Amino acid sequence: MGTAIIYLIVAVIAAAAGYAAGYFIRRTSTEAQFASAEEAAKRILSEAEKEAASKKKEALINAKDEIHALRSEAERELRDRRNEIQRMERRLSQKEESLDGRSSNLDRKERSFSDREKEIARVENELSEIYGKELKLLEQIAGLSAGEARQLLLKRVEDETRHEVAMMIRDIEAKAKDEAEKRARNVVALAIQRCAADHVAETTVSVVPLPSDEMKGRIIGREGRNIRAFENLSGINLIIDDTPGAVILSSFDPVRREIARLALERLIADGRIHPARIEQMYEKARDEVEAHIREVGEQATFDTDIHGLHPELVRVLGRLKYRTSYGQNVLQHSIEVAHLAGIMAAELGADIRLAKRAGLLHDIGKAIDHEVEGPHAVIGAELAKRFHEQAAVVHPIEAHHGEIEPQSVEAVLVQAADAISGARPGARRETLESYVKRLEKLETIAESYRGVEKCYAMQAGRELRIMVKPEDMDDASAALLARDVAKQIESELEYPGQIKVVVIREHRAIEYAK
Repeated sequence: MGTAIIYLIVAVIAAAAGYAAGYFIRRTSTEAQFASAEEAAKRILSEAEKEAASKKKEALINAKDEIHALRSEAERELRDRRNEIQRMERRLSQKEESLDGRSSNLDRKERSFSDREKEIARVENELSEIYGKELKLLEQIAGLSAGEARQLLLKRVEDETRHEVAMMIRDIEAKAKDEAEKRARNVVALAIQRCAADHVAETTVSVVPLPSDEMKGRIIGREGRNIRAFENLSGINLIIDDTPGAVILSSFDPVRREIARLALERLIADGRIHPARIEQMYEKARDEVEAHIREVGEQATFDTDIHGLHPELVRVLGRLKYRTSYGQNVLQHSIEVAHLAGIMAAELGADIRLAKRAGLLHDIGKAIDHEVEGPHAVIGAELAKRFHEQAAVVHPIEAHHGEIEPQSVEAVLVQAADAISGARPGARRETLESYVKRLEKLETIAESYRGVEKCYAMQAGRELRIMVKPEDMDDASAALLARDVAKQIESELEYPGQIKVVVIREHRAIEYAK
């Protein structure tokens, strides 16, 4: 136990000694660190002071440079302003000198004008005195006073004026007589043209009955839009006058007139008359007329016992029902020529079927002669050749009016049959043919110009209505077109009265609400 105590004491002493030694060591180390840190702080502070002094010096230098630059800029601006002020002062000084010079010039001119006014006044006084003396001298020489001379002069002027007025009245009367005679001839020609019932009206006019006269207003439409749309679409002149219960359709083209008649009858029956409905009914009527034309052509082939014609030739043949030549229906004329040529061919021992076929087709060119330039015999021959008719048929068609010499018996027979059919009593009237030819020529002239979409001869040839493509022609070009067409008509056609040329340029925008 005593040993343990000794060990305990020794341990305590050792621990105390270790603690003391550690405390001494830590104190010594801390003091050394404090000393080192103090030296580092002094060094950092010294470097900071040096760097601050350097930056201060640099900032002072930069500030001095900036102050110098600003001072130089200010001095330069001040010099510029002083120079500008000096220039302005010099200009003001020059203007003052100029104004002073002008003022002196104005003063001189004013004095000069004053002197001139005085001189003029003096001259006027002298002239007045001279005029008075001369007037008295003239009165003494003439033996007349101023009042008497004035009266004499006035009387002479009055006599001369009366003479000139009489001459003018005579010229005006002569011109009025010439104009009255011209207008009288025009009125008579127009009256004859409108009243030539035996030759024109019966074949160029269709009458459509109305359920009541109230329907006329609906046909015309608000501000005439319905009748204008109908005429522009169909090319027909729609005459609405005091005739009770009827309107009149007038056109030289019977196919066009028939389509318009059917369309108008359908519109009247339907009761809904407006531009869109007019277009619908017109399209339906046109389809029906085309179907009827085809049926008529087929019936003509059955009547003449001719088979194997191209369907297009049959359709063109049916169009001849609505075509007249010298007042004679061309389809009936063609059927008659086919029968005559067949009878003569039978008598002479020639080819009966060939003669009848050529006779039926000999005037087929008249169905499209308003669309193609050239004689209808040549046009018909080209049409037949295009649809594969044999040369023995094409040749009589081309030769039946003497464009070429006939080279076959059938060609001669077709010529003879055509002459017989046209020469029989009551077959033809010259007036209608020339009338239709003139109207067709009007449309041909208009169609020859670029930009023309459709054209119609209206009012028995007294009006030519031309519809142009708005994208190809502006308003100025439309006016020029009307003038050019009128000039060409004057130079190429002979006609009674006058012809009104109307060019219509209409742009229509259409959209559908879906």
